[in-house]
Amino acid sequence: MKSMSRLFRQGLLLALALGFVTPVLAQVRKIDQQDLYRYWILLNTKVKMDVPNSGLNLDKPGCAAVTYTVGSDGVPMNVQVVKVAPKSDLGPAARSAVSNFRYGPSLTNRIGEPVATYYVVPFNAPKDPAQRQQLMDQCKLPGYAP
Repeated sequence: MKSMSRLFRQGLLLALALGFVTPVLAQVRKIDQQDLYRYWILLNTKVKMDVPNSGLNLDKPGCAAVTYTVGSDGVPMNVQVVKVAPKSDLGPAARSAVSNFRYGPSLTNRIGEPVATYYVVPFNAPKDPAQRQQLMDQCKLPGYAP
């Protein structure tokens, strides 16, 4: 009787411990786009995207910040447009581009650890590097570890 009670307590403690640890393990590391190469390497050399024929500010310089998680298979998941600057109808085009990214694990990520990141998609960006950077900075997102 005592051994069954002891086994029951040990099982209960193990279940409680797993219950507290699982949410911590389930959290995906947030990585800045500049450091993504340490985990995943973009394999695409070209990406297709669906671009609307008409809409708001389609011909103006702008950017869209798209968040996503690189899954353990190298395919983006949970792709969401979170910021478009200036306001335009190019968010869906940015989402479709990022959805078509494909990654391979880096040498330091052989297990294929999923990571959350974001990508800034430029539209009609100026050729001047300083002006281009100024445009891209409008879509930078806080909270992603460098």
